[in-house]
Amino acid sequence: MKKFLALLLAFAMTLALVACGEKKDDKKTDGDGAADGEKTYKVAMICDSSINDGGWGAACYNAMIKAAEAKGWETEVTDSISQDQYYDSIAAFCALGYDMIYAPGNQYTDAVLQAAEEYPDIAFALLNGAESTPAKAVNGNVSSLLPNAQQIGWIAGALAGLMTESGKLGFIGGMELDTTKGKIAGFEEAAKYVGEQEGKTVELLAVPYANSFSDAPKGKEFATELISQGADVFFGDASAVDSGAREAIDAANEKAGAIKIYDIGQPADILGQNPCIICSQVTDNAAMIEVCMDAVVAGNFGGNTVFGTLENGALSAGAINTELVSAEIVEKYNAYLEQMKAGTFMK
Repeated sequence: MKKFLALLLAFAMTLALVACGEKKDDKKTDGDGAADGEKTYKVAMICDSSINDGGWGAACYNAMIKAAEAKGWETEVTDSISQDQYYDSIAAFCALGYDMIYAPGNQYTDAVLQAAEEYPDIAFALLNGAESTPAKAVNGNVSSLLPNAQQIGWIAGALAGLMTESGKLGFIGGMELDTTKGKIAGFEEAAKYVGEQEGKTVELLAVPYANSFSDAPKGKEFATELISQGADVFFGDASAVDSGAREAIDAANEKAGAIKIYDIGQPADILGQNPCIICSQVTDNAAMIEVCMDAVVAGNFGGNTVFGTLENGALSAGAINTELVSAEIVEKYNAYLEQMKAGTFMK
């Protein structure tokens, strides 16, 4: 991927030089056969984890593809990039004439704002961007896509509170981002509340951060330690790091001869990916990306936050592993989810 990035940068520089001596004509027939006068819109995604990680990177990439297919946009991606490549990767796509840049994480904020200032005609969609971020874009060409972090935590926490037998929960973070902290807070408060309704005392063990979204061995190390402290239900916000954690959970269950330690996935429905997964918190990022695409076409993109909540259907719980989760717990869990949608949860 680093080689691809270098080639992309070189090509972008070449095009930029050529563009200095040419006037762009949007009415020419596109290479894919589009008729005269029609514009083919293009969106590019950058990602510091792999789009094949089975977690965050894959879910965010698939959301872009789903949205692009629905709207007839072309797509491109560069993944597994390091932090010092964020801006260069974005700038390369800008120079290539992409209409929208999709950055799936709060960690890209500084690079997005820098590029947005230098490329005023390009739209920048920042997933998990803060509500305050769009106002910082001097050209008004940034929108934050913000799933409700507290509700994400609730969806996982309620099930964790119902399922835990030890009363101890594990959460593994990638980076200490505000969105991750919001998920942790929601996870903990929901699990404690539901546990209390069940006559349990529930504790969230100290949360370790990998300072990475791609260090799977670190996730395995963290999960092993949390298991040794008694954690029997896990949730995480660390992409490939979470995949490493699941390896450790599966190994512990195999050694014990039974699945007694569980994991809740996110942000896509990944039930069946690992034996330990009992459910997933699902975020429909595609719906929010489509809102941004519509705004680009309409010419009114930017300066706002596109929210994702339980109420508007952007957040939900995925399929439940009914071999590990009893019918009684499924019924109770669904009742809690309905309370969340109705705004009566924990009230």
